Amino acid sequence: MPQANAPLESASVSLSTRMTATELRASFSLSSIFALRMLGLFLILPVFATEAARYPGGDDAAMVGLTMGMYGLTQAMLQFLYGLASDRVGRKRVIVFGLLVFAVGGAVAALAPSLFWLAVGRAIQGAGAVSAAVTALLADQTRDEVRTKSMALVGASIGLMFALSLVAAPVLAAGIGLVGIFALTATLALLGVAAVVWWVPAEPQQHKNLPRGKLRDVLGSVALMRLNLGVFILHAVQLAMWLALPAMLVQAGLPHDDHWQVYLPAVLGSFVLMGGSLFQLEKRGYLRAVFLSSIGLTVLVQLGLWWLTHKTPGLLALGSLLFVFFYAFNVLEASQPSMVSRQAPTNARGAAIGVYNTLQSLGFFAGGLGGGWLVKHGGAQALFAACAGLMLLWLLVAWPMQANQGKATEPISKAG
Repeated sequence: MPQANAPLESASVSLSTRMTATELRASFSLSSIFALRMLGLFLILPVFATEAARYPGGDDAAMVGLTMGMYGLTQAMLQFLYGLASDRVGRKRVIVFGLLVFAVGGAVAALAPSLFWLAVGRAIQGAGAVSAAVTALLADQTRDEVRTKSMALVGASIGLMFALSLVAAPVLAAGIGLVGIFALTATLALLGVAAVVWWVPAEPQQHKNLPRGKLRDVLGSVALMRLNLGVFILHAVQLAMWLALPAMLVQAGLPHDDHWQVYLPAVLGSFVLMGGSLFQLEKRGYLRAVFLSSIGLTVLVQLGLWWLTHKTPGLLALGSLLFVFFYAFNVLEASQPSMVSRQAPTNARGAAIGVYNTLQSLGFFAGGLGGGWLVKHGGAQALFAACAGLMLLWLLVAWPMQANQGKATEPISKAG
């Protein structure tokens, strides 16, 4: 494994970094599945705290936060099993099953008469935990040399859906309410099923012919555990932030329905910056440096938001901090799954990505539950201070990392 800031080995440089037609089709089709599913989730995020107050029990901030993050708990319970199942019975079958479960959860939430039943619907949505299987299939269908680009397309699709949700969610909430939005999430999941069946390339059969990987090979890897801790912290912080940021924007003088005017430029600008920096730096062997720098930037963003809670925040300051956050978040989102797929044994790739996504989902749940508790008992100051501390912890844990630029780990035999 080369040092993080060392130049790429000459053998790696000679390999083509241009995607083949199959790799492009796999990247765009699987990105669309992520996008449809995440749009369904993101449409809820900007309006949930406000709309949930209309339901019985919606006046409890801690319960609202729990309901918002509930899908993360059930995802966490099932991501590994979905990933493991995709190693055994095939990726596509698992993805279709998970999307159908997600659609059922959307229907339950749409019919919910109270906050409790909203939480039940969110829990069922989380049980459609297809992220591990989709990421594993993308890793199966792409070479190491282009995988970060493929993962970045997934990240870009998620980011664009997030930006779209920020614009569309207030309009949809005003027109069709939370009931209609949840019904829409179910429809988007069914569109995802159609994409799996008719657009995604046939999955490789090679993983079915490999000896079965062992869970201890995944859990015993220090490199993988570092990445797993990181994704837990990143997504806990990401979700927790949104329990306080909308109120800060309102305090800064921007009505709730106009928040997209800050979110959208920050998200799109961050993608432009990421596209012009990440891939070139990775090609030159500086993935570790940009990775650690992105964690450090997120620490600074949380400290900046904490500082703004002590005064009346300005829109320029909030917009600038959000731009930096989205840039760092997108870099981390694009690079981490690629690193996991490289570090994992090929015959345990689904299991490794399943564990990774389990920690990601636990992060969502912890961010909703812990963020709601912090806002209720300590306000936004306590929330952003805790987020800064968590990101600093990740920076310290990640510091010894090495960025594996070589080939993915070879399958581990049954004997070894």
